[in-house]
Amino acid sequence: MGCEAGEPAAAFDALDEARAEAALRACCAAPGWVRGMLAGRPYGTAARVFEASDAVLARLGEDEIDAALAGHPRIGDRPRDAESARDQAGVSGAERALLDALAAGNRAYEQRFGHIYLVCAAGRDAGELLGVLRARLDNDPQTEREVVRVELAKINRVRLGRLLDELAAGGPGEGTRA
Repeated sequence: MGCEAGEPAAAFDALDEARAEAALRACCAAPGWVRGMLAGRPYGTAARVFEASDAVLARLGEDEIDAALAGHPRIGDRPRDAESARDQAGVSGAERALLDALAAGNRAYEQRFGHIYLVCAAGRDAGELLGVLRARLDNDPQTEREVVRVELAKINRVRLGRLLDELAAGGPGEGTRA
């Protein structure tokens, strides 16, 4: 994240409601998270945006976490949007055998836990992500659900950091980012 903790989030705070909502939806698909983030404006600093994100996420019910999960592609699948493509950039050049192993791991994970394997993939390659997946298969469902919340918080922070950076640079700051 290029935003420094004290850097103002003025460009985000200044977005009209519709643009802010679209930008937040590109960060996280949970409607309750988007509503909570909108309700907290203005933030003034990136640090406050990140703190609010964590606090709103911590209050979400399991149905909202499921909505957030539904907004993410499987690790190793073709990304649905620019945010997912950026997040999974370390997987895109992986060899077929590794991608096949990830696909098999995804299936095993989904069968065990009933939802996609969610991990903050930014800066990680396919081999590392496969290792994390395999280790997490040993978790009990309650522990894994807690891990999912932690990983979602990391992803939200990465995406919010990009959003704030783009807005500060005069970029679009909504779901159509490239």
